[in-house]
Amino acid sequence: MTTTFPDHGSLAPDLGSSNGCVFRKVDISLHNTEKEVAVSLDDLVTELDRRLAAADAALTADYRGDRGVRQPVHTVYVPADRYDVRTVADWGARARAALDEYAGSAADLAKILNVEVGDDVYDRVRAKLEREPIEDLRVDFEDGYGNRPDDEEDAAAIAVAQAFAAGVPTPYQGLRIKSLEAPTRRRAVRTLDLFLEHLGAIGDGFVITLPKVTSVEQVEAMVFVLETLERKHGKPPLKFEIQVETPQAILGADGSALIARMIKAGGARVTGLHYGTYDYSASLGVAAAYQSMEHPVADHAKDVMQLAAAGTGVFVSDGSTNVLPVGDAVHDAWRLHFRLVRRSLARGIYQGWDMHPAQLPTRFAATYLFYREGFDQAAQRLRAYLGDGESGYLDEPATAAALAGFVLRGIECGAIETSEFDNGDLARLARRAVPEG
Repeated sequence: MTTTFPDHGSLAPDLGSSNGCVFRKVDISLHNTEKEVAVSLDDLVTELDRRLAAADAALTADYRGDRGVRQPVHTVYVPADRYDVRTVADWGARARAALDEYAGSAADLAKILNVEVGDDVYDRVRAKLEREPIEDLRVDFEDGYGNRPDDEEDAAAIAVAQAFAAGVPTPYQGLRIKSLEAPTRRRAVRTLDLFLEHLGAIGDGFVITLPKVTSVEQVEAMVFVLETLERKHGKPPLKFEIQVETPQAILGADGSALIARMIKAGGARVTGLHYGTYDYSASLGVAAAYQSMEHPVADHAKDVMQLAAAGTGVFVSDGSTNVLPVGDAVHDAWRLHFRLVRRSLARGIYQGWDMHPAQLPTRFAATYLFYREGFDQAAQRLRAYLGDGESGYLDEPATAAALAGFVLRGIECGAIETSEFDNGDLARLARRAVPEG
């Protein structure tokens, strides 16, 4: 069967005519010929494949899709001089102590947070603080550590590397180096070099955080640094996160969203974008009293981050609140932290920073309630989508993928358990990469 494509002439103005605007016939046919041409469907599609080959390849390369790995619900930042082999266990113990002291029961926690908290959620939170209080640990050599004499930071880099090997492992862990801006560039590379020299085996969850990124060239430079140090120390390919805490990362001098180009420049090495609440807000002139994860400038930056990361497999993480649950402010700080975590989750940002052990109870309480409250409806809609019953929703494949991803995230963090769905089937439905075997 063939399809006949006639000569499609189009009238276009002849601006060079002395008689004003005179229209002339311009040929825009498929093969640029004045004759009618019979084209088979196969020939047409073959020609489209040829014309779109470069675009298809770029789409595959730039939008690799979900990496098929668990995203942690938080990142815990610990200054390098405060980290040792006992840190993870200590954070868990301090978090449990805070829960016991200020909310010794589910009813107590519910009253403080002004939400329903059943014994099942409370017990899960406490069990999580026993089993896995930290999902992602970042030892900080930047703002949390400060500028110190070289010999002091050298010693700290070596000590942290050795403690990593001997300490309690977390699903994800790594370090934040200083930025690659000129004043701290040498120190950043020296710390990373020493750390890798004294670090043992590197697991899949190891990641480096690059702060205060202001240019695409800094991301390209970071790739070069990692390639060089990998060869020097015999390490596997190293991954890093881009910390978004400068206005240049969101909007470059040329008017483009540099963060999208940064992701492309880093390729498969870039695993995450982390929002820096206070540096970014301060850079835009927001007064200290109003700097917050929910300020409009923060929401705008995170919207751009989400757009840039969509479809790339790069995680997006919210920042932190500097209102700590200590002293007489524990209940107020818990309410704030709980609300901010829930707000991030509702906005599709499934990770954030925690800066104090007493923030862990509300991190997990907010996260667990989010998934447990939404599970029944998500499961019903998934069943209906798969042809088992009705849900009252006409869900399309993209929404079904989001529903499956929601259930998977809940399972991975320990919020829910279900035997109704196979994790592999959920992963495929969620469009995640599924390991073979």
